[in-house]
Amino acid sequence: MQDQWSEVDKNQHGIPRVSGGTADKSEQARVKEQKQIEQYQRLEADVILRIKSKDYSNDTFQATSQLLSQNPEYYTIWNHRRRLLQDVFAKERDRKEDADAADTEAAEREGLTSPQREISLLVKEDLHFLVPLLRQYPKCYWIWNHRSWLLGTATRLLPSHTATELWQGELGLVSKMLSLDSRNFHGWGYRREVVKEIERMSTSSMVEKEFSYTTKMVQSNLSNFSAWHYRSQLIPHLLAERQADCDARKNFLDGEFELITKALYTDPYDQSLWFYHHYLMSTLDPTNSQAPAILDPCTDAERSYYYEQELENVRDMLDGAEDCKYIYQSLLELSQQLRQLDAGNQAVIKGELTAWLSQLLKIDSLRQGRWRDLELKLKL
Repeated sequence: MQDQWSEVDKNQHGIPRVSGGTADKSEQARVKEQKQIEQYQRLEADVILRIKSKDYSNDTFQATSQLLSQNPEYYTIWNHRRRLLQDVFAKERDRKEDADAADTEAAEREGLTSPQREISLLVKEDLHFLVPLLRQYPKCYWIWNHRSWLLGTATRLLPSHTATELWQGELGLVSKMLSLDSRNFHGWGYRREVVKEIERMSTSSMVEKEFSYTTKMVQSNLSNFSAWHYRSQLIPHLLAERQADCDARKNFLDGEFELITKALYTDPYDQSLWFYHHYLMSTLDPTNSQAPAILDPCTDAERSYYYEQELENVRDMLDGAEDCKYIYQSLLELSQQLRQLDAGNQAVIKGELTAWLSQLLKIDSLRQGRWRDLELKLKL
C-alpha cells in the first residue's frame, strides 16, 4: 500500500481535480490522442450496448472498470457498475453453501458463510480497484460515492464484525489521503461518515481521538478550514462526554482562544482562522440560538471579559498587518458586541471605530456600500 502512495501531485492546495503533466501538442501526440479517443468511444459504446441487453457478465464488469479508469467522472457508468455488483451479490446470497471444503473452512474461520465470504472478497476487490483512482482523482465525487456505497452494502449484507473491520480500514485510508492533501474536503466529509459508522457499530465514542486528530492537523497546517470546522462540530460532544463543569468549560474555552490567537498572530491573512475565531465568539452571543454553548451558564460579566480580551488581542495584530481587512472587520464586530452588552463601556472610542472603517473603505473598496451602511448604523 505504501508504494501506491509514494508519489503525490505537489500542487495541493490547490491540487487539481486530475493529476497530469503538460499536454504535448506535437503532431505525433495529436495522432496518439485521436487513437485514444476512438478507442474510448468504442469502449463506451460496448459498455452501453451490454447494459441495454442486460448482459451482467464478468466481461461487462471488467469493461466498466476499463471505462471508469479512463473517465471516473462518468457517473452513469458507476450506477451501472453498482447494478452489476447487486446482481452478483443477490446470486451469492441465493446460492447454497459451497461444496468445496477448503472454501467452507476458510469462511468458518472468518465467522462467515461461504456466500458471505464471497461477497466480502468482492467488496474488498472493488475497494482496492478505487485506490489508484482516488490517488489520481482525489476530488472526484463519484469515486468517493462508490466507496461509500460499497461499505454501506457490506454493512447490510455481512455480519457486524466483518463490516466493522472494513470501516476501520477506511479510517486508515482516509488518514493517508488527508496526509497527502490535508484540505481535501471530500476526504474530511468521508472521514466524518466513517467515524460515525464505526461509532454506531462499535457503540463507543471516538470524539476524544478525533478532537486530538484535528489538533494535530491544524498544528501541521493552520490554513485548514475543514479541520477547524470539524473541530467546532466535535466540541459540544466533547464537553458533554467529559461532563465538564463550569470551571472545566472556562479552561477549555481559554485554551481554544489561546490556540487560535497564536495561529492568527502567525498568519492574520488566513480567512479560515478568522472563521474559527468567529465561531468561538458566537458561542458567547445569547441572541444566537444556533451556536452551541461552551460556557454553560455564561454571565454578562464573562461575555464582557472575553469581548475585551479579544478586542485587545486583535488590536495588537494590527502591528505589521495594517493592510489586513480581516483584522478591521473583527475589531468592528467585537466593538459592536461589546457596546450592545455594555453601552457605557469605554473599551472602544468613537475615533477608533471611524479609523477602522476608514481603513476598510480603502482596503476593501469593492464592498464600500457595506461599510457605508455600517457607518450609518454606528452613527459615525
